Amino acid sequence: MTFNAEIVLKGRDYAVTETLSASCGEPATWNDDNVRDVLREILRAIERAENPQIPAGRVVALRGFSWIVEPMDGNVVIAIEIPMGAAVAGPFAIGQRELDAMIARAVQSERQSSAPQTIH
Repeated sequence: MTFNAEIVLKGRDYAVTETLSASCGEPATWNDDNVRDVLREILRAIERAENPQIPAGRVVALRGFSWIVEPMDGNVVIAIEIPMGAAVAGPFAIGQRELDAMIARAVQSERQSSAPQTIH
């Protein structure tokens, strides 16, 4: 799937638009893994906007960002904010609540998989 992300970095008063790709089908068929891939591509795009020399495929952890899924013209967009900037990606033809729930599960799943296995 190909989609656009508008990115604004902290300290800049203009946005750049990147066309991103994720290896998933149409949004109506997405699962949590597909959403995880889309989020990673958006976060990589924010990093590339700040430093275009970053190598492709860097590891991305789904931590330390806030998001919101907002309606737009009968579809939805994903807005992400991290300390270096923000991005709005989409539009995606999927339900707002459904996508928000998938993002929450994807983020929670990643947090749990990276949490220590031993509690002292």
